[in-house]
Amino acid sequence: MADNAHAHAHAHAHGNAGARHFLDAFRDPQAIAHYAEGPRRFVPGIDALHRMTALLLAESAPADARVLVLGAGGGLELKVLAEAQPGWTFVGVDPAGPMLDLAVQTLGPLADRVQWVEGYIDDAPAGPFDAATCLLTLHFLDAPERLRTVAEIHRRLKPGAPFVAAHGSFPQDATRSTWLERYAAYAVASGADPQQAGQAKAAVAANLSLLDPERDEAILKEAGFADAALFYAAFTWRGWIGHAEF
Repeated sequence: MADNAHAHAHAHAHGNAGARHFLDAFRDPQAIAHYAEGPRRFVPGIDALHRMTALLLAESAPADARVLVLGAGGGLELKVLAEAQPGWTFVGVDPAGPMLDLAVQTLGPLADRVQWVEGYIDDAPAGPFDAATCLLTLHFLDAPERLRTVAEIHRRLKPGAPFVAAHGSFPQDATRSTWLERYAAYAVASGADPQQAGQAKAAVAANLSLLDPERDEAILKEAGFADAALFYAAFTWRGWIGHAEF
């Protein structure tokens, strides 16, 4: 949530000060240089999440699929997808130009299969795409903008196309603070500086638009992914797979 380059989108464009706090960090050269360390320290099982995403998309996407990747900065999931499916091509969208530059470096020769778009969902091509992903991104958007963004992804997909979303999502009841403590504790156990982990926890608590998993799933279904189903749960993170219905 705090240490990833997917501080996407309209949250910044629409004046969400909390999201802007994160997006600004992804324009900082020093933060970018150490970007890859962050997700692995703060997101349990992120490498497995990427592998599962590739498998879930491949269940119904063709061998020559064109895939929309929203929040593509850094390129971590793009690299996994491109290596898993040599016939796939991609459109990678992210508002932070320096993070797209890092993605190009991360992919190396594989970057030739990606069309890069510096911007937001509305800047993405109309498609239609065979599949889409939005990883570690939607928690930067409040509920109405999250719904609009997912609906715009849906509008760009072919009927039946798979969509994988994963982001910060955990109970927002009396246990909220306990889950945030676990978020920080996992980061420290994974090698993060304790002070940095504490600052990340405070920033997440104050600035991100966190929702209950039930509300997150309802948004996906309302946006057109009626079969959205949970496939990933790790402390404060959740991931869903759904298919575009028309």
